[in-house]
Amino acid sequence: MDNERHTFWGDFRKFFVRGLAVLLPSIVTLWLLWQAFTFLFANVAEPINRGIRVAVVEITPRVAPESIQPGWMVISDEDIQSFRDSTDNLLLREASDETVSQELRRQKLREVWKDWSFGILDLTGLIVAIVLLYLAGRLLGSFVGRWFYARLESLLRAIPGFKQVYPHVKQVVDLIMGDSKMAFSRVVLVEYPRKGIWTVGLVTSSSLKPIADQARSEVLCVFIPTSPTPFTGFTINVPAAECVDVDMTIDQALRFVITAGVLVPEKHQMPAASGVPQLHVPNGEPEGETDAQGLETPPEGSAGDPDGGETSRDPT
Repeated sequence: MDNERHTFWGDFRKFFVRGLAVLLPSIVTLWLLWQAFTFLFANVAEPINRGIRVAVVEITPRVAPESIQPGWMVISDEDIQSFRDSTDNLLLREASDETVSQELRRQKLREVWKDWSFGILDLTGLIVAIVLLYLAGRLLGSFVGRWFYARLESLLRAIPGFKQVYPHVKQVVDLIMGDSKMAFSRVVLVEYPRKGIWTVGLVTSSSLKPIADQARSEVLCVFIPTSPTPFTGFTINVPAAECVDVDMTIDQALRFVITAGVLVPEKHQMPAASGVPQLHVPNGEPEGETDAQGLETPPEGSAGDPDGGETSRDPT
């Protein structure tokens, strides 16, 4: 009977979804990393690469004799005349020989830059950016660096338009990457948005003094993350006596929120509530059919009496 219910499309859909569930996280992760790399390369590495090429073209002919210059940097009169005859740029046609020579050097350097060792020189900009950030961090960690940065920051805060945006951006960056990182102290349950509805929250700190004075008790600042992006949510102030501590790590609480309650820590799992579909991991055992709502129906004879009939239920 079970074999008769198995169809090609049913098996195809089951195994396709299973394969998608296995591969999709890896594919999405690789795609996000690639997008981050291309963004950094286009907006950080490439401008630095252009600056390096301009510096090489402008400085090398002035400090190095022609005898030791690379071949692509040596420009002959024939090269200049050939470029003038082939270019569509009227300004370069009428430009001086020195200007045309510099343009030819820039073009040849770009070709060498792209072709040398499969374009590995393109990584120069990223390496330079990493080194510069490291040196900036070392400098700003010193007394002189902190003094200079404080003066620069006060100047930036005085610029109209800039001062309305900069403090908020700096606060978010310091919160995420600063030395005093935001630390959720513990996971709690609070009755939010009304009594009887329990919500997972993360305690961030003690609340404001005016709120505590109004409540006449200790009040905690609780962040309520939302699904599926826990970085957005609500900040509420709850009396400490109304916060129920949960034996759960911050990571477990965030996974619970991100998955909309699908991933529950093993020690906190409860029997399935009535009408709640459960996730089943195939283990090679015969499976029942799946109805239109995604709920699995057991094979005939697996529930109820041995003849496959329904099990009688107590009306109470």
